[in-house]
Amino acid sequence: MSALFAELAYSATAIGVLSLRRRRDLALGIDVYEIKLDDEYLMSSLFTEGEVALATLGLDGLAAGAADVVVGGLGLGYTAAAALDHPGLRSLVVIDALPAVIDWHRRGLVPLGTRLSEDPRCKFRQGDFFALAQAELLAGDTPGGTVDAILLDVDHSPRNVLHPSHAALYAPAGLRRLASQLKPGGVFALWSNDPPDALFMDALGEAFASAQAKVVRFPGLGRTAAVENTVYVARTAAAVGR
Repeated sequence: MSALFAELAYSATAIGVLSLRRRRDLALGIDVYEIKLDDEYLMSSLFTEGEVALATLGLDGLAAGAADVVVGGLGLGYTAAAALDHPGLRSLVVIDALPAVIDWHRRGLVPLGTRLSEDPRCKFRQGDFFALAQAELLAGDTPGGTVDAILLDVDHSPRNVLHPSHAALYAPAGLRRLASQLKPGGVFALWSNDPPDALFMDALGEAFASAQAKVVRFPGLGRTAAVENTVYVARTAAAVGR
C-alpha cells in the first residue's frame, strides 16, 4: 500500500502556487491524485467522467479520415488519453500554460503521464492557449494550418474564468477566430462545471454553423450524490459537396 498522503510536486507560478498530491482513499481502496492552485482544487482523479466526455462527445461524428486534434489544458491527462482512443486520430497537440504540469507527465508522476509521453501521436506544447487562439496559431505546424477538433478544459466555465484574459475567447469575436482554425465540419468542444448557459449558446451560434450543450451526469463524492457538467459541442459548416 502507498503512503496515505504525499505531495509529489510543488511549483510557484504566475497564477498561484501549483501542487500535485496523492492520497489514499481507504473507503475506495485507491490512490487519488489531485491538482491544487493555492487552496483551490482544480482536478481530481476521482472525477474524470467530464474530462473523458469532452473528448468522446467532441470527437463523435468527425468525418472519416486521419484527424488532427488540439487539446487546451492538460490537467491529469484524461481528455488527452480519451482523444488518443478515438479511431483514426493522426495527431494530438496538448497545450498547457504551466511547464510544471507537462513535466509531471514526462516524469510519470501522474497515472497517465507515461502513456501520453510515449505515444508518438501526442505532443505537449507549453504556451497560453488563449493567446494562441486569439493570434490564430493553435494549429501550429499542422498541414493546412487548420485542425479537425479543438477541445478545451481550462476554466471552470465561460463565466468563471481562471484569468481575466481568458474571457475574450468566449465572446463572438473570439469564438470566430477560434472557428477559423478548424477545417470545414470541424468541432470545438468545451467543458464547463456550470449548467448550460443561454448567452454562451448565443455566442456559439454567431461563430459556428451549429452548437449544442450536452449535460453529463455521473456519481459524486462517495459515489452517492450525482454531479453534472456541461459539454458544449459546436461545428463549423461542412465543405460544399459533402
